[in-house]
Amino acid sequence: MRCTVIGLGEAGRIYAERLQSHGHDVVGFDVSPIPTPGLRRAESMAEAVAATDAVIVMTTALASIPVARDAAPYLVPGTLYADFTSAAPDAKLALGQVLPAGVRAADIAILGPVIALGAATPLMAAGPGAEAAAGLLRPLGAPVEVVNGALGDAMAHKLLRSIVMKGLAAVICEAVEAGRRAGYEDWVRGQIAAELAGDAHGTIDRFITGSAKHAARRAEEMSAVAGYCHALGAPSHMSAAARDSLLELAGAPVKSA
Repeated sequence: MRCTVIGLGEAGRIYAERLQSHGHDVVGFDVSPIPTPGLRRAESMAEAVAATDAVIVMTTALASIPVARDAAPYLVPGTLYADFTSAAPDAKLALGQVLPAGVRAADIAILGPVIALGAATPLMAAGPGAEAAAGLLRPLGAPVEVVNGALGDAMAHKLLRSIVMKGLAAVICEAVEAGRRAGYEDWVRGQIAAELAGDAHGTIDRFITGSAKHAARRAEEMSAVAGYCHALGAPSHMSAAARDSLLELAGAPVKSA
């Protein structure tokens, strides 16, 4: 199969190389002069996507629709167009209006760190081309979950996951940094590790019910946490945000920062 990879950053190069190693005829396209030894490069969008079987878009989120518009005049019915960008669900849905009729568009959400996991990174696919995308990617070692929905539904799942994954990362970074400045980093790390190793579903239920039941008291505690972080000279963005969230749960006015 001839495959075109648009966007040759680290992730794009990883998938291009994996596709090549599985016998696909791969051509890359990127407006930046990124070195890609061993990968044939197209000089224009027309050269990149004309007569290709599958287009894999690995650009930034902001480039999702512009790339689709640039590629659209050269795509033929039956072409698989898999958008791996982190564009918002409504932008992914708009691909259906931008791409020509008959192009099998797939919304692909990346659910892990590609730099660490390579082509084995878990993916989610939605849209008319979801099954075709899964058929191309699974032989590369990618676990692909197909969502029975429209373009944008895979990305919607990812954004909901990101509330936890990115938010949790920010909270842990803030806690460890405050612990380091206070001289208790090892103890803080131990507390976090113990919590993460517990009963996951039980912890979720406890967080939800406990936060609602004790919102006012916990808001006061988080206000003290934010003040303590400030005294340590440590960031307190997540602690202050938790305070405000708890105040809203308690039906109390949110304090100004």
